[in-house]
Amino acid sequence: MAFEALRVYLLDSELRTNPFHERGRLKEMRSRIFVFALAVCLSIALPLSADVADQAPNGFTLRINTIVRGAPPEVVYAKLVHNIGDWWDSAHTYGNDAHNLSIDDKPMGCFCEKLPYGGGVRFAEVITVMPNKLLVMSGALGPLQKFGVSATWTIVLEPMHKDTRVEMVYAAGGYLPDGLNTWAEPVNKVLTEQLGRLRSYVETGNPQPAAAPGK
Repeated sequence: MAFEALRVYLLDSELRTNPFHERGRLKEMRSRIFVFALAVCLSIALPLSADVADQAPNGFTLRINTIVRGAPPEVVYAKLVHNIGDWWDSAHTYGNDAHNLSIDDKPMGCFCEKLPYGGGVRFAEVITVMPNKLLVMSGALGPLQKFGVSATWTIVLEPMHKDTRVEMVYAAGGYLPDGLNTWAEPVNKVLTEQLGRLRSYVETGNPQPAAAPGK
């Protein structure tokens, strides 16, 4: 409704100030309105999207995207890797303390968690790293470790003016009696939550995303 009112107002103003306008001027005005409306739509678009891209009994692929506002890729990458304990949810760790998590961003580096009494968990191993651009890790996350599962977790960072687009792709394959795809939605929910927390942490310093209006 707001865009329609804007369109009518601008077109009406154009007709009143120039009743003998050329058709080309009217077309140009409509193009400007469209570009303006598109820019507004993009600026208020939901900053996080998640999708189970495909799934079958022997595996699934998750694709999660977000845009981190006001931060270039080097800032997002640094927070992603070196401050994981500040944004990852402690509820999704074995020791209930995300500050025991670490990512050693080099080939054969470990995404690990320290546990008491010298214990620990290796969630994934870094297999490709291009600082500020790409991080690829191989490993079954969380409860998937107890199954016959292999998985690859790819994180891509792309500059968008003053912002950064972040895409996570998690592809898992293996065998479960009830089908590995039964874990697609739970894993998708957890990773979507973590990416939202990363975005919020980079943008505001607080990993807890702001509540939606009315909640």
